[in-house]
Amino acid sequence: MQAFPVEITDPVYQEKQTLTGYEQFMIRFIKDQRDIPFLHLITSIHLTVIPLAILLYLPILNGVWWWAVAIPYFYISQFYFKGSFGLMLHCFCHRSMWKSEWQWMQKYILWFLSPFFGHLGESYNSHHIGMHHIEGNMPEDSSSTMGYQRDSLKDFIKYWLNFMALGFHDTYQFLFKRKLRKFYVPLSYSEILFYIFAVAMCFVNFKATMVVFVVPFFFARLVMMLGNWTQHAFVDPIEPGDELASTVICMNTVYNHKCWNDGYHAFHHLKPAAHYTEYPLMFEKYKDQLAEKKTFVFSGVHYLHIFKWLMTKNYDMMAAHLVNINDSFKDKDDMISLLKARVKKFENIDQVNTNPEELIAN
Repeated sequence: MQAFPVEITDPVYQEKQTLTGYEQFMIRFIKDQRDIPFLHLITSIHLTVIPLAILLYLPILNGVWWWAVAIPYFYISQFYFKGSFGLMLHCFCHRSMWKSEWQWMQKYILWFLSPFFGHLGESYNSHHIGMHHIEGNMPEDSSSTMGYQRDSLKDFIKYWLNFMALGFHDTYQFLFKRKLRKFYVPLSYSEILFYIFAVAMCFVNFKATMVVFVVPFFFARLVMMLGNWTQHAFVDPIEPGDELASTVICMNTVYNHKCWNDGYHAFHHLKPAAHYTEYPLMFEKYKDQLAEKKTFVFSGVHYLHIFKWLMTKNYDMMAAHLVNINDSFKDKDDMISLLKARVKKFENIDQVNTNPEELIAN
């Protein structure tokens, strides 16, 4: 258990006094100077990931030389850039970065760059904006965690496999029933065209297609489901739809520097259109509400730590990294008791809006 207040070290905006020539040229395309780091990321991807991916498709590499490029490529694209790109994509869904005459760049990133990191055109945007932020992990959300025991590896595997098999179907059904055509049409195009594209590219170069597009697709959906599982692992049994009571914050972690303050998930659900640099500044404003709702605020760790501790039921480690805001927890045992209560599987989740207190499994 960590005492409050805690010094916040996560990134906030600091205006640059001097811009490089590159930055001076590029900011003419964007609305907000705070988004300059995204320009650097996009440029780095074009200088590394795209040329290496093309090289893997060319017939000039064979045998061990092909693998000598493929292995570094996979590391660079799927471990070095994947998180930053995926969370940049997340930011794009909520706040358009480009000036009106350059909006086509948004489509370029979604439809050309995204598949290299396992994302399918506008599929993520349709799910995330058209459904997840409307339902907020409630039962009709196709990625809801409520029907699972959130400290069970077996249940996580079920959760991931269920989304892989039915995620597109359930998301489409949700959007179609609500006549959200602007979401279900691009969702359909994105999913179907990717499968056609991937199959076609297998006939061009099977090995390259596996490394560049197919494996990253499965890896991306695993990572996204793992992230969503952890972000929504602790659901308040009485107020499951409360943005603060049923989501978490991970502060003071290197992950927030690399992935645009993604650790502030509770604030993101509260203010989804806020710029990522604003989230650490919101802490002081909302600290009393965080204490009242007993929001789980972890310091010095990120989602992978929490996921590991959930799967091993290591509640002592989770409690050790929780911040006790306004002494809202009496002691470590009080923390652990609430942690365990909020990971319990909901039964009969179709009735969650009527009698939520009766839905927790015994």
